[in-house]
Amino acid sequence: MTSTLELPLRKEFLLPINGEVGANRLWNESDKPCTYLCGNSLGLMSKRSKELVEEEMSVWATRGVIGHFDHPHKRGWVGLADHARSYLAEIVGANENEVACMGTLTANLHLMMDSFYKPTSERYKILCEAKAFPSDQYAFTSQAQAHGLDPAEAVLELHPRPGEFCLREEDILQAIEKDGPSIAVVIFSGVQYYTGQWFPMHSITQKAKEQGCICGWDLAHAVGNVPLLLHEWHVDFAVWCTYKYLNSGPGGIAGLYVHEKWNDSLKPKYAGWWGHDPSTRFAMPPKFSPIEGAGGFQQSNPSILAIASLLGSLETFKRAGMMAPLRKRSIVLTNFLEKLLSQSKHFVSLKDISTKYQESQGKPGFTIITPHDSKDRGAQLSLLFLPLGTGVMQKIFESLQSHGVIGDEREPDVIRLAPVHLYNNEADCETAAKFLDIAFDKFAVSI
Repeated sequence: MTSTLELPLRKEFLLPINGEVGANRLWNESDKPCTYLCGNSLGLMSKRSKELVEEEMSVWATRGVIGHFDHPHKRGWVGLADHARSYLAEIVGANENEVACMGTLTANLHLMMDSFYKPTSERYKILCEAKAFPSDQYAFTSQAQAHGLDPAEAVLELHPRPGEFCLREEDILQAIEKDGPSIAVVIFSGVQYYTGQWFPMHSITQKAKEQGCICGWDLAHAVGNVPLLLHEWHVDFAVWCTYKYLNSGPGGIAGLYVHEKWNDSLKPKYAGWWGHDPSTRFAMPPKFSPIEGAGGFQQSNPSILAIASLLGSLETFKRAGMMAPLRKRSIVLTNFLEKLLSQSKHFVSLKDISTKYQESQGKPGFTIITPHDSKDRGAQLSLLFLPLGTGVMQKIFESLQSHGVIGDEREPDVIRLAPVHLYNNEADCETAAKFLDIAFDKFAVSI
């Protein structure tokens, strides 16, 4: 299939080579770019990111500390985070003073939870999805414990219905309404890391506000993936990392958002000098004067190399037109990959799992647990391999990697594939589907 919608920005990214990512080095394609469908875990390096990092290394080498204020590329290090902040604000649908480029995701989550989670004897629960990313679970548990509460009672985890993998919108809203008077904070993932479900963020936020709850979001798998309107939706706070769809590099700098309605009533509890008013920051006054808005939560000066790497990718987003055209592109790609996968002879629809399993007596296959409707998902498709717990996923994953198809395994039975709008194309989807079938055929011969 020839792409008619392919963004020209694929050429702006560095694609790993098959022979370097575990593919068979004797394969005649070992020196060709791999089929990288793992941007939901770690985005690829943009050429602009590489260029900016190398420039900052050069400035450090030639100017040392002078680079903070006198920079040959007019990017003084003192204000570099502000350059990234303007792009981030546009991507998450916020005002610039509502966003800070800082820290790491879980550290930012703790800062926000410490600021917004104020349990009382009546309102003390944290409502979240069951099987949230483990770091979030650890944070919620430790926040409850820090207030002397039993996490088993304070952390309310919402499970899908029996036999289902994703939460229904009506069940989430009903849970908020039912337990609303006892819920202090409602916090879900924007996009669920395991299933790829894009939660109905606007309706959840609205229902939380109706019940007097604080509403926050972990946007690790949503930022740069799906369109967001945090300010318009009246989200109280949000946190995210930038190394997935925002392509900042492994362990890249993170971000946070605080709605401007909190500017007057909420002040940073854990002050640091980078959150101080920049007009007097270097006068070193003894009294903390916070920047208004999210910037006041900054603590230490951020890593310039980390911001430069992020900035390179954000500039690429801007050249692509930001999230509106990228979302259209994403829907085309993920729908195409889903279509190819569902045409496989090894595919089993969710509704047919039990009956077809009985008929095939446990014949290896796979299904897709990510919602079918584009409004309920981002780029990612999560493939569940069957029979469960039999090692099918591991064999398929190894075979895919040997042919240069890079996805992401989640033990014990899921492989996540994400055709990313900035650099993937239809040929990547076709290659993945092709080698998935080959992997199953090879696996069938071996059993």
